[in-house]
Amino acid sequence: MAPRRAPFVRTCAFAAPALVVAALVLPTTASASSPSIALSGTSSPVTGSFVPSDGGTVPEFATPEGEASPDAFPGTVANRTLSQGHAAGHGVTIANATRAKSNPTFTTGFEGLNHYQQRFSRGGNQFSIEPPDQALCVGGGHVVEAVNDVFNVYDSAGASQLPNNTATNVVGGFPRNVHHAVDLNSLYGYGPAINRATGAFGPELTDPTCIYDAATQRFFLVVLTLDRVGTTSALSHVNHLDLAVSQTSDPAGSWNIYKLDVTNDGTNTGGVNPGPYLGDYPHIGADANGIYLTTNAYPWDANGFAGAQIYALSKARLAAGAATIPMQHLDTSGMVAAPSDAGATQPGFTVWPAQSPGTSSFNLSNNGTEYFLSSNAADEATHPKAGTGGNYVSHQIVVWSMTNTGSLNTASPNVHLANTLVDVGTYALPPKQHQPGSGTTPGVDSPQGRCINDTTTATIAGVGCWRLLFGAQPAHDEKVSTPDSNDTRMQQVTYANGKLWGALDTAVTVGATNRAGIAWYVVRPGGSSLAPKVGLAGYLGAAGKDFTYPAIGVTSSGRGVMAFTATGDDLFPSAGSASIDALTGVGPWSVVWGGTGVATDDGFTSYKAQVGNPPRTRWGDYGAASVDGNTVWVASEYIAGACDYADWGGPFFTGGSGDNLLGTCGGASHGPGVRTALANWSTRVSAFVP
Repeated sequence: MAPRRAPFVRTCAFAAPALVVAALVLPTTASASSPSIALSGTSSPVTGSFVPSDGGTVPEFATPEGEASPDAFPGTVANRTLSQGHAAGHGVTIANATRAKSNPTFTTGFEGLNHYQQRFSRGGNQFSIEPPDQALCVGGGHVVEAVNDVFNVYDSAGASQLPNNTATNVVGGFPRNVHHAVDLNSLYGYGPAINRATGAFGPELTDPTCIYDAATQRFFLVVLTLDRVGTTSALSHVNHLDLAVSQTSDPAGSWNIYKLDVTNDGTNTGGVNPGPYLGDYPHIGADANGIYLTTNAYPWDANGFAGAQIYALSKARLAAGAATIPMQHLDTSGMVAAPSDAGATQPGFTVWPAQSPGTSSFNLSNNGTEYFLSSNAADEATHPKAGTGGNYVSHQIVVWSMTNTGSLNTASPNVHLANTLVDVGTYALPPKQHQPGSGTTPGVDSPQGRCINDTTTATIAGVGCWRLLFGAQPAHDEKVSTPDSNDTRMQQVTYANGKLWGALDTAVTVGATNRAGIAWYVVRPGGSSLAPKVGLAGYLGAAGKDFTYPAIGVTSSGRGVMAFTATGDDLFPSAGSASIDALTGVGPWSVVWGGTGVATDDGFTSYKAQVGNPPRTRWGDYGAASVDGNTVWVASEYIAGACDYADWGGPFFTGGSGDNLLGTCGGASHGPGVRTALANWSTRVSAFVP
């Protein structure tokens, strides 16, 4: 599907000098091709140059890379999927999970990045983005977090280790405290995402993901970068993975930047899915020898799917900042021995590379072995040609191994990829999440939704709050949303204690009701050969609750924590967790300390007037976990701050007072705010000793 133009949001089209509106069996095997990548430059987490934002009518949402679903959000889309717009599957009937009385020992936690910081970093020359897409990597006394499209480095207590940029971060005439956060465009050496003084667009960065490698004492952070046609909003279809590697163990210092063009990486299956391709949803893993990047390749101008792509690079050479690094590229199209509309085989889909804790958890057999997990219920696996037509149910996962990874350190690397299907319990496309009030008219605690419906409040733009957000009058029929659950793609994978650990989203039936839940797996992949067996597997779900976007972190001794978002009929979107080990599986769940949501998801993708009908309320697209010694760090999306209607409107409502940016609830001191006019997501970072 061709990308669509983003909607424009009215930001300040009226005269109000003191006020600025917030912008708003037998393994299948394959060998690899061997291109190389080059060092493209260096950078550091310091905000790049910009013109302070003072509002004006400019785009609030970036042009999307396109979305295969007919129900897609026409703003920034941080992951593509062919499963959206289809009915949820019938869940496996499970027992109601108990809420934990005790958990792995909680050691610390703090609110991480949020939409206020994302939108108002770099002087407000950013777009409003949902969902955040969680990256987290921890080591050497540093906690690195990145989301769409902002970055920070903390100590273990949550204090930023980056330079204080508040004084120069001027938006609407006042310095804005974004907790020292730096936009990803600055980190990677690009101009602003949007120059709000000139309207010039910069490249669009999305889908951050990272790891810390204890063996090399380096941080590795990858994003997908979408190039523009000049400085216009149009996307050129050229897209590349930008891999940043810290030059030392200090992520607040300098980084080397490598660029890997993925525009033409995909298989023209059956001649119906021609390139160029979008290298979507990148993720990263590592073994003793290599760094592994994976993407999902979608045709830019057609429906369907072109297979997961895998890129293998020498970890040692990346850590050393080598000028040129040989690379192995493997296309998974046709590699999975299961039927699809392309014939007797399927492509891999979201083939997630494993990461391992510490320095002694790697598999050194076969001159080095890296593992991956994937699932195959989605149309990407079953209908790669048509892009639709599946039943979104499966009872198999795919276990992958890449051997001879030691060759990545030579001039002629020669890795080999194999996979085997493994039977598991049934999993199916989950229903959407529920939150308190879903389907009802937004109240004062869902201020954006209420504003869109409001025709009576006196504002500086006239009667009716809707006038603060739109030029043309909307329908005034918005409802509290049901946030998006994931499809059934595999989520974060860990190889620890000789086992693979992974989880995915699924429908579960608890008390005769279909809800969103989690299927989790502990797999023994085999020793010197790929002969996987499921050691333990199960489901996590609870009556009246929805659990989504799991991420598992496991120590080298085999003790772990699974993080996820927990929502429910009586629970605002919260950061949840549960213990996991290879003896008892997943334990009772709980909301992490400080991670209880305090309001509804009130983001712009929830509302028809903002994104079209029906809206797809974006959430996730993934959580993150990182292991540092015996401590498991996790991060999930939640709603951290409440903001009532009067505070949201502030001085934009007749007789009101507060911040001169609409919707921040930042008060007369001009912040920091708890949200923006258009979104209220936050992330929660927590540490446990399991």
